[in-house]
Amino acid sequence: MKFSTLIYIGAVNWGPPAWRHMFYPDDLPEDWLLSYYNTQFQAVYLPASVWQSASATTWAQWLSDTQDGFYFVLESAGPAAVLPASERVLLATPDWEASHVWWLDEMPDVRALAQRITRQAETGDPLFVFSRSGDINLMQQVSTLRQVMGY
Repeated sequence: MKFSTLIYIGAVNWGPPAWRHMFYPDDLPEDWLLSYYNTQFQAVYLPASVWQSASATTWAQWLSDTQDGFYFVLESAGPAAVLPASERVLLATPDWEASHVWWLDEMPDVRALAQRITRQAETGDPLFVFSRSGDINLMQQVSTLRQVMGY
């Protein structure tokens, strides 16, 4: 798989309740949240309980509601898990996650993240920076960092 971007920023899920009045426009319909989220972020991390319970129709809609460069990173759910058939759906096995995911809430040090981005750029592999809490301010800092670093 070829990635077009080095740094992908996102959150766990796209609908933290606190976002409803501080991130999303007040009049935005519920079924447009993912599309709006995709205008600001390039990836979403979905817990196994969320992605495994989604029907094929729901997955088709999610993929349709997002741009081609947007990725769904799925929490590992064991060997029996059946993934949706799309190159934009990635399974975060423990090994993959260790080398491709930076948990922003656990390591909010932007300087350390810049160093990790530099190391990641040397490998050519993408880095997914996710916030479990959906901290918009931290996510915006990462977006600014990405721009300043030229990624």
